[in-house]
Amino acid sequence: MDLSITTLEGKEAGKVKLSEEIFGLEPRDDILQRMVRYQLARKQQGTHKAKGRSEIARTGAKMYKQKGTGRARHHSARAPQFRGGGKAHGPVVHSHDHDLPKKVRALALRHALSTKVKASDLIIVDDLLSAEAKTKVLVSQFAKLGLENALLIGGAEIDANFRRAASNIPNIDVLPIQGINVYDILRRGKLVLSKAAVEALEERFK
Repeated sequence: MDLSITTLEGKEAGKVKLSEEIFGLEPRDDILQRMVRYQLARKQQGTHKAKGRSEIARTGAKMYKQKGTGRARHHSARAPQFRGGGKAHGPVVHSHDHDLPKKVRALALRHALSTKVKASDLIIVDDLLSAEAKTKVLVSQFAKLGLENALLIGGAEIDANFRRAASNIPNIDVLPIQGINVYDILRRGKLVLSKAAVEALEERFK
């Protein structure tokens, strides 16, 4: 599969041959859904917490004697039925993380890339470089490429000027190739890969 390479100024810069095994799959929604769910579960903090009866700062002594009062039998005022008592079966701190096989995670990334190719939302640029950290310059370049909502993936190192300039633009994310992931690919409209990113992906899935 051949795709045109463009510069940030919108000029042609040759062609690149993309692997069908990475960019030419028939996208499967079930695999993508499993991967997105896996990523979001890992991001969930799980720090929600309510105090149980053993954690309430109250005396544990019996409230009143067992018999002779005409009232119900009770022991501790820390019991859940009392105001200020502990929460029965309340939330506790725990991880929401769950397992997903490594092969499924790798396959999901290939399906996400193939989804962008099939929707014509993949753009290959020669490099993500900026002479100076000027957001205004980058905005005009993105306008030529039609980038309003996009994820840009560079090589192992992102140019510092480019990263600074892009950080001020809403709905634009910039990541090195190590940070490429299914959730970020799908949540943005366009996917922009540098030549270095394409080479790294081909090497990764070789």
